[in-house]
Amino acid sequence: MRIGRFCLDVVETGRFGLDGGAMFGVVPKPLWERAYHAADAANRIPMAARALLIRWDENAVLVDTGNGTKMSEKERQIYALDTSRFSLESSLQQLGLRPEDITAVILTHLHFDHAGGSTRIDARGELIPTFPQARYYVQQDHLRWARQPTEKDRASFRAEDFEPLASAGVLELLDGEGELFPGIRLLVVHGHTRAMQLVLVHDAGESLLYCADLCPTAAHVPYPYIMAYDNFPLTTLEEKKRILPQAYEEGWILCFEHDAFVQAARLQPTAKGFIAGEPVVITALQTQPAQESAR
Repeated sequence: MRIGRFCLDVVETGRFGLDGGAMFGVVPKPLWERAYHAADAANRIPMAARALLIRWDENAVLVDTGNGTKMSEKERQIYALDTSRFSLESSLQQLGLRPEDITAVILTHLHFDHAGGSTRIDARGELIPTFPQARYYVQQDHLRWARQPTEKDRASFRAEDFEPLASAGVLELLDGEGELFPGIRLLVVHGHTRAMQLVLVHDAGESLLYCADLCPTAAHVPYPYIMAYDNFPLTTLEEKKRILPQAYEEGWILCFEHDAFVQAARLQPTAKGFIAGEPVVITALQTQPAQESAR
């Protein structure tokens, strides 16, 4: 997909599973199963870990990095982690890129399913940045939160995903909203976690918003569909009511990081707000999981 001078591709880093009730908060199970997907025997629903690649001129910017390769076998089972069909490395290879080709990484936030692929274990058993030529960008307020999380969200952060970046001197700390590069703007929100940054790509009258965990799936577009994982759900509600009307009025495409079935969509108005409209394909995948074709 092109947005003006930018070439955009989704980078599928793998599939995993999270508790459906936690993903949809106060929404009753029959409603979220109808809106998204039925849960498995462990009440998990299928999730994508979808990064976004933005290329222009000599730049290759990756937004988020998925779960990575550092999980233990027990953790892989708990989260139903599956990289047999998609992985960060293989998806980049399909796009003709090596880790050395990535010039910057924007981390929306430091939860393990968004930042886990930012570091890897090398042949000496040491943690190093996955992308050796890249600078990694995160909000400084969010890094402070990640280093001192609450009991509610402590399990979402893993120091091995971001402290090696700081030690290597490649972690760039940002202070609020603004354009990181011309045409790439960061929007800072606080409902899911302190100072999460959404990425808005805009050029030639077109825009795409990488929603991160504001709307992790297309089913989370309606205002009440808010995750129990969110630290401040009423703040999330306020942020959705601020951002989604603008997205609709200006015709933005919304990219959903965790939707295993829909890469992106524009918004469709309803009497109560918005829903996701017809799916938009950013990148036609060479490897398409069988269960996805059923939706």
